[in-house]
Amino acid sequence: MLTSPFTTETQRHRARQQQSRNLCASVPLWLGVLFLLAGCAKEPIYQQQSYVFGTLVEVTIYGEAENKAQAAAGQVLREFDRLHHAFHAWKPSPVTELNAAFAQGKPATVSPQLATAITDAAQYSQASGGLFNPAIGRLIGLWGFQADEFKPVRPDPAEIQKRVAAQPRMADITLRDGRASSSNPAVQLDFGGYAKGLALDLAVRELRAQGIRNALVNIGGNIIALGSRGDRPWHVGIRHPRGPGAIAELDLHDGEAIGTSGDYQRYFELDGRRYCHIIDPRTGYPAQGVQSVTVLVPKGPSAGVRSDVASKPIFIAGPAAWRQAAENMGINQAMLIDAGGKIAVTQAMATRLRFTDKAATITTLP
Repeated sequence: MLTSPFTTETQRHRARQQQSRNLCASVPLWLGVLFLLAGCAKEPIYQQQSYVFGTLVEVTIYGEAENKAQAAAGQVLREFDRLHHAFHAWKPSPVTELNAAFAQGKPATVSPQLATAITDAAQYSQASGGLFNPAIGRLIGLWGFQADEFKPVRPDPAEIQKRVAAQPRMADITLRDGRASSSNPAVQLDFGGYAKGLALDLAVRELRAQGIRNALVNIGGNIIALGSRGDRPWHVGIRHPRGPGAIAELDLHDGEAIGTSGDYQRYFELDGRRYCHIIDPRTGYPAQGVQSVTVLVPKGPSAGVRSDVASKPIFIAGPAAWRQAAENMGINQAMLIDAGGKIAVTQAMATRLRFTDKAATITTLP
């Protein structure tokens, strides 16, 4: 879901769904990360786009015949579409069926993929101290973010407090013999902060299975690299949260994943205040004090998931506690831009970034 400032662009992307073409241009992805293809004239670059998970998705393949690249990219996008429907939080899906069962205090059969996601998400939630909490779907819906088109709305504070007091947690869910149940009827799953990362990891496995050695997959600002772009690493830019273009750039190596969470992706403004879709489970309100958080994750079997998940608790922790939140999530390469535009980066991340905004105020932390 894109916010109202991007409605025209969203419609344009939808009109181009499944369009494939050879691309030699700089392609802006207005959701966190910019994929830079400048200077690729005569290079064997193939790209296919679609609109999945409520955002623009791009699969870029280097060094393969067009028919092979087209088939591989098409298969990845079909898998994305399947995953999107399987994990949808408000349209009919296995997740909505499970949520209905939880509300009624009944168990429900779940697929192996959904069972694995629940177990995995519960572990990340525990590591984050509950800041990453896919069980707060009722709060997300209360703020209006479970909709294709959402409107500015400030919920009743008493209703917010009621849903916070119910304390829905991933730990409330029990899995046994292919069935899931919840001891807390307030649990309502929303995998919006997890599914894109899962899709990235799926894409890497699918591309490798089809013999693709070099590719870049971008799902609305969450990117994973496969191989390289010829004799160079893949090059991406991190979007400036309040301005056009990139605030910083870096090379992305084989297997690395980068993810950005920002208050400019899905948000509304009411009475001069910005409310974003990242809800603090402790308060029930959208997180404040941060414009964006970017994490860089090394190669590994779950690099995509980690890049998607880890940025959320760091964002919610805010300027005062973000470094500890990153450590809790096993992240040592991260950048936070606070509400005033000041940038804080870990030392490990600072060595990877090239800032394009020379006027930026940057603080480097251990």
